[in-house]
Amino acid sequence: MNHRNGFNPLSRTTAHRRAMSRNMVTSLFRFERITTTKSKALEVRKAAEKLITRSKVDSVHNRREVKKFIADEKILNKLFTEIGPRMKDRNGGYTRVLKLGFRQGDAADMVILELVDYKLDSAAEETTEKKATEKKPAAKKTAAKKTTAKKADAEKAEAADKE
Repeated sequence: MNHRNGFNPLSRTTAHRRAMSRNMVTSLFRFERITTTKSKALEVRKAAEKLITRSKVDSVHNRREVKKFIADEKILNKLFTEIGPRMKDRNGGYTRVLKLGFRQGDAADMVILELVDYKLDSAAEETTEKKATEKKPAAKKTAAKKTTAKKADAEKAEAADKE
């Protein structure tokens, strides 16, 4: 039973656990999606959600408190200028855990930890569209027009979201 245990020590020393947590939270904010084990993800999620809550209000005090946990200045700025404002309307639940299955070597339960508003890259979608259009030589010209139109629409949507 897990009664009154505040956290999972993950079979690591305090210094190792603290460093690992900081590195994983920094990676989560950098890439907005990381793959890890379930137990690590649940621990990292606690720290990440607290930092995102702090980043919703951009003040000197909050920046200094978050700076204690995140050493990278670029990630700190991204947290306060991009991630925090995006989560302004949410009252918690900033991250999501998606199950992947079991790792081949040791059968550890693997998950994806990502921010709730994470969007997949459109570059991967474009490459699949290009492969599909290469099979049909007659459809190349119309497909090229469609992909450029989709790119323009995507850029307009991003500009509208930023405003």
